[in-house]
Amino acid sequence: MSLRNIAIIAHVDHGKTTLVDQLLAQSGIFRANEAHAERAMDSNDQERERGITILAKATSVLWHGAAGDTRINIIDTPGHADFGGEVERILGMVDGCLLLVDAEEGVMPQTKFVLGKALKLGLRPILVLNKADRPHADADKVLNEAFDLFAAIGATDEQLDFPHLYASGKQGWAVKDLAKDEKKDLAPLFDLIVQHVPPPAAESRVEEPFQLLAVLIESDPFLGRLLTGRIEAGRAVPGTAIRALDRNGQEIERGRITKVLAFRGLKRTAIDSADAGDIVAIAGLSKATVADTLGAPELTEALPAQPIDPPTIAITVSVNDSPLAGREGDKVQSRVIRDRLLREAEANVAIKVSETAEKDAYEIAGRGELQLGVLIETMRREGFEVSISRPRVVFQTDPETGQRLEPIEDVVIDVDDDFTGVVIEKLSARKAELKDMGPSGAGKTRLTLQSPSRSLIGYQGEFLTDTRGSGVLNRVFSHYEPYKGAIEGRRNGVLVSNSDGETAAYALWNLEERGTMFVSGGEKTYQGMIIGENSRGDDLDVNPMKAKQLTNVRASGKDEAVRLTPPRRPTLEQAIAYIAEDELVEVTPKSIRLRKKVLNPSFRKKRVRED
Repeated sequence: MSLRNIAIIAHVDHGKTTLVDQLLAQSGIFRANEAHAERAMDSNDQERERGITILAKATSVLWHGAAGDTRINIIDTPGHADFGGEVERILGMVDGCLLLVDAEEGVMPQTKFVLGKALKLGLRPILVLNKADRPHADADKVLNEAFDLFAAIGATDEQLDFPHLYASGKQGWAVKDLAKDEKKDLAPLFDLIVQHVPPPAAESRVEEPFQLLAVLIESDPFLGRLLTGRIEAGRAVPGTAIRALDRNGQEIERGRITKVLAFRGLKRTAIDSADAGDIVAIAGLSKATVADTLGAPELTEALPAQPIDPPTIAITVSVNDSPLAGREGDKVQSRVIRDRLLREAEANVAIKVSETAEKDAYEIAGRGELQLGVLIETMRREGFEVSISRPRVVFQTDPETGQRLEPIEDVVIDVDDDFTGVVIEKLSARKAELKDMGPSGAGKTRLTLQSPSRSLIGYQGEFLTDTRGSGVLNRVFSHYEPYKGAIEGRRNGVLVSNSDGETAAYALWNLEERGTMFVSGGEKTYQGMIIGENSRGDDLDVNPMKAKQLTNVRASGKDEAVRLTPPRRPTLEQAIAYIAEDELVEVTPKSIRLRKKVLNPSFRKKRVRED
């Protein structure tokens, strides 16, 4: 039986996981009467809630084609730029990839990012023009866009000669000719994978000593640490002695393989042995991690590992010290928070954790607000209570000139024609540069810009308000440029509680004319907690506990019914992006609260005077 290893790469929401669903179903993984979930590969709770892939996952299918039986290992990769660290490592262990492009949306920023990584590694992608069944799809125009992209980012002549198919992942068909071929199944895609993707070169190295580069890491409650990768040489057999080397060839630990797990459909199955070229998970080591080499005891050189792009955004995570601390979570100590963050950094190489000068505070640097938001949300669900600072960009210094450099992102926006003016005006004020502008379907315009990363922190909510919720903003890290100067921050001030207690509906009703509320009646609050957004530019200390004075007068119309406007409750990502430099987000398993760093208003004013 022959073997093929492929990854599915694309911009976010171009249909990778849905296509994998159909590949699994049509390969006979599921019984005819077996129930299976939609987007079966997105098994994580947050993936299902957000509708995105966060963690890369492997599966495998058996295809009975004209060339005989072939086992195809498929890796479904994240599409969002914040999780690009996963994609880079995965592309290093496959021999081919499917590049999905939405036949309506066309080439997007993340398409360029993932394709650039694939071409750099010498892979020859298969282009799949997905969602070709959509009424406004223009597959041939998108095919030309894709060819231009291949040429623009330096594809070789061999890579430019890429095969392509038109497909609908949702309907489960792929064809070579959109007008003539019958749209019935994905057999043309299976056959093209077998024909175009080469078998692993490592298959010829079965007799050499065992070598495997760890690409993914996870923890199993029964087996311990599981390291996934492609066997570059030799054979993996349970009970065999192995050693782990870091990138520099230094030994980390020695141990034995306790289990070899292979991917069979959606399940991971223990097998007696696996040969070079196959993608497997190895159990038995306790210290080795991503980018380390596992090999036979005589191995002295580490396998080359892909360099990871540096983080661009950082936040400070500290112990929750608010008056309501410890009431909703059971993991509140600094030591427990530190251990959890270090464990995350070990498994996710795109995240860096470092201690700060402040007591009980740690800096987490990552690829973007979403990646950091997913980590904090995961911790929150595990019972942690923490305080989060406003995100800030990670600057670099030019070694030659000593200039301070900041990260720049490619931004692509699809927006209704009526709103292009306000979007361009707002982003220009944030130091963004408009690179291109053109029509993008019925009544829509596509804007292509380059913007400093710090300009986009907190902009998403404002963007959705300005475009009445109809705009779509996509962004991906591009490069570093010299610092572009100060950028205007949040225009509105906040309403801050001046005392502890429970909010009164009557007080909030009277405060509604001052701005927008974040809380409703009967909620616990404390001095220094932010309860709403001021309609003006300055912060205002208010009393949300003030009750109505009762009298013995009961005249008609004297007691007006208090009808509160529903509060605007920010999500975790919205809260982190909203806060200013002197504010924090208090995160607990049940609540997300905004607060001032200095709770006492007198001390707060004193600090402002000192600054």
